[in-house]
Amino acid sequence: MSFEVRYTDLAGRIGQLKTLHGVLETPAFLPVVHPADQVIRPQFLRDLGFNAVITNAYITLKRHKELAIRRGIHNLIDFDGIVMTDSGGYQVLEYGDIEIGPETMAKFQIDIKSDLPVILDRPTGYRLDYERARDFVEETLLNARSTINMIKDHLGHRNQIAADETSDMQRPIWVGTIQGAEHLDLVKHSTEELAKIGFDFFALGSPVEVMEAYDFRLLAKMILTAKESIPNKPLHVFGAGHPLAISIAVALGCDTFDSASYILYARDNRYITPYGTAKLNELTYLPCSCPVCSFISVEQFRSMDYDTRIIQLAKHNLYILKLEISMLKQAIMDGRLWEYIVQKARSHPKLMEALIYIKNHPIMDSGTKRFKNKAAFFYDSIDYYRPEAKQYREMVARFKSSRARVLFYPEQDIKPFYSSTHYTNLVKEYEGFQICSYSAFLGIIPVELCDIYPAAHNLSNESHYDDGEVMENSRDEIIRAFKAFLSSNDFEEVVIYGNKAVRNSLNRNPLNHRNIRILEYEDDR
Repeated sequence: MSFEVRYTDLAGRIGQLKTLHGVLETPAFLPVVHPADQVIRPQFLRDLGFNAVITNAYITLKRHKELAIRRGIHNLIDFDGIVMTDSGGYQVLEYGDIEIGPETMAKFQIDIKSDLPVILDRPTGYRLDYERARDFVEETLLNARSTINMIKDHLGHRNQIAADETSDMQRPIWVGTIQGAEHLDLVKHSTEELAKIGFDFFALGSPVEVMEAYDFRLLAKMILTAKESIPNKPLHVFGAGHPLAISIAVALGCDTFDSASYILYARDNRYITPYGTAKLNELTYLPCSCPVCSFISVEQFRSMDYDTRIIQLAKHNLYILKLEISMLKQAIMDGRLWEYIVQKARSHPKLMEALIYIKNHPIMDSGTKRFKNKAAFFYDSIDYYRPEAKQYREMVARFKSSRARVLFYPEQDIKPFYSSTHYTNLVKEYEGFQICSYSAFLGIIPVELCDIYPAAHNLSNESHYDDGEVMENSRDEIIRAFKAFLSSNDFEEVVIYGNKAVRNSLNRNPLNHRNIRILEYEDDR
């Protein structure tokens, strides 16, 4: 398998996955296409920019076996891009069992020339008791081993009879499905065993009901558990067809997603927006400028006959899903994925709950560059955990001053600090002092490090310095920054300029230094 990561931010990444039918740029959303009953024609998906789809190999085998083998899955569904095939795990989840074994399903997916075939798994679903979930995980792993053995036998046979047919020896990328759902130890076990078996592409199974319950925190836990064992491997998320779920999953390093949400929501008259879904009959306006919505009113939309409305609503939903992927990619390119997911998180309390859970996780730092071309934006207390700010504070924690005295001064709009008139005046008045500015987000900023990103390249919400307008924990972060810096350096004298809010915080939570002066600072910005 060839998977090249080209750009990163947080754990999100833009990559290129080479397949039999072209290169798939990730993150990518794969619309679900029925092998025969297609409401939206695959060519429309191709024209819209989806160069990969997913279809159901089990349904194809049951209804069109010989035709699919003769024509291939791409010709059968009339799609000339990349095709992923689900093996029937959803049917197992819905109906309890299917009468086809893993080897038969794997052989069929090879015969129809799937680019990304999926092993026949046994989904654990959601809220399944631990013992049954464990049995289903082991059944999936048994199927995975049987599938790999069959593939090896198949390739060995082909090597013997057609060793010179190199163009026909290209191999699909097999997808191992991780099961376990909310039982995170089972998720870990499933992931590790699939990696040992030899899979290079993984898919997170059983998240649909988790996402339907808007339990994004649990979804994050499942993803993080899997990523800890396969940090660099591509990871697919089954059934992720909601912009909120996709955004948090991309930030955590997931690469591909699939869903039939675009058509299922349409049949339920549900209209996807970048921040959720709405019932069409509850809308007064169409909050979208896609080709479907640009030239009609919501009344005209609702007055369409049923079949036409379903098609048009499904197309709108696809435009929004395509927009979401494009927005996420651009956020990664701009180094603003943190800002993007914080904005998303404020659209739903359950998504904010997930962000609060992952905000300090090491994975959020993994793909974040230390230096960026664009200024970091700091709005409120959640941004204290922005990876660039954390990385800067960690650097300052290693800073050792040779000066005997230190002065702390509030961060200024003019950056770097040494280029401001404030600094010029302070140097004259406090000759020989270690001079630092300070910020609620970056902590202490020694003048020697004030031109390093993001100290010299940030914009912050100034209300964090205003008494009564800022959350108390923001001022607490400043006090903690003072204490940490003083504990790692031995200063004989400390001078702190602070506004009323900072001075009050210092009075309530003193630094206990033997020689400290706290002076009044009036913000003139």
